[in-house]
Amino acid sequence: MSGIKKDILRRAWAEIHTDRLKRNVEKLRALLPEGVEPVCVVKANAYGHGVENTVSCLEEDCGINWFAVSTLNEAIELRDLGVAGEILILGYTPPKNAPEIIEYDIIQTVTDREYAEELSKQCPASEKIRCHIAYDTGMTRIGLRGDVSFLGDETEKIVKLPSIEVEGIFTHLSVADSAEPSDAEYTKNQIEELVKIKNELNRRMIVVQHMHFLNSAGAAYHPDPRGDLARLGILLYGLKPDGGRELPIDLEPVMDLKATVAQIKTVPAGVDVSYGRTFTTARDTEIAVVTIGYADGYPRALSGKSEVLINGRRAPVIGRICMDQLMADISGIPGVKPGDAVTLIGRDGDETITADGLAALAGTIGYEIVCGISPRVPRTVI
Repeated sequence: MSGIKKDILRRAWAEIHTDRLKRNVEKLRALLPEGVEPVCVVKANAYGHGVENTVSCLEEDCGINWFAVSTLNEAIELRDLGVAGEILILGYTPPKNAPEIIEYDIIQTVTDREYAEELSKQCPASEKIRCHIAYDTGMTRIGLRGDVSFLGDETEKIVKLPSIEVEGIFTHLSVADSAEPSDAEYTKNQIEELVKIKNELNRRMIVVQHMHFLNSAGAAYHPDPRGDLARLGILLYGLKPDGGRELPIDLEPVMDLKATVAQIKTVPAGVDVSYGRTFTTARDTEIAVVTIGYADGYPRALSGKSEVLINGRRAPVIGRICMDQLMADISGIPGVKPGDAVTLIGRDGDETITADGLAALAGTIGYEIVCGISPRVPRTVI
């Protein structure tokens, strides 16, 4: 942002509170079973929080040694930022990029034997790709699927490939956030299935260094000491895996989202507001035009549903949210003037708006709210 004046950035911005992130990490470490090390998931620009400052805080201030991302580009970005710890790619990387995986010392997820064979073929001579094998125990996403004997056979073939170094195995829990008894049983079965696979590998004298199955929801509601790593994503950032289910620990949202009052106008009853004339004033109404919209990641689905905070008071969003702006009813809120800060996510006075709360109104999840904050919204570290 060289050459950009700071006051220009005060249109819409996200405040990232690294002190809250540190406290969250401390609480999560205490939550994990003894001997289980956190893997901090920083994919998707650290869930929209800004990867550079997030990983710097996690590695340098919190002593985190494991990170997980979704793509090779994200992994290389971490190395370019100076991350020295382990980096696991949770998603697919084209086999032709095997040399880059090796060059940057990245751990690649292997999804099946055929993929492992292609990776091995693309490796430079005498080099090996470090891998964790994914097993599909009920997510029906990536990973080997089948009975234990078949999985043992396939794993044995992968381990014997000349350029593949299998260091770990893992699975992903699909309903660990649910409080339903049937879902709790499903989660238990997923964990037990991976343990059976590990036992089968031990029987075949196949030694893997790491086994992991806990994601954020698993760590919160199904802590199990049989793995040695836990992949922590949404919990790091102070959001809930399920917005409607309370957590066993108190975490703090790391991101606040703010914008500015651009203009104030008072209109009489009977005036239509914004696109589509979906809202008509029923009385004299004082309106604040706020400098944020769906292009900034504030969902259009919140039109007529959400509120913003101005001067410590709640102001309903009225009419349709525009690409770059929205309108809020500030009738009865004294002292509002152009240039005032507006809180979209965060606390102002005694009032608080959370990403999980907005997600409930928009019919989505908190993950999507924070991940959807646009790159044009600068992240300011507090």
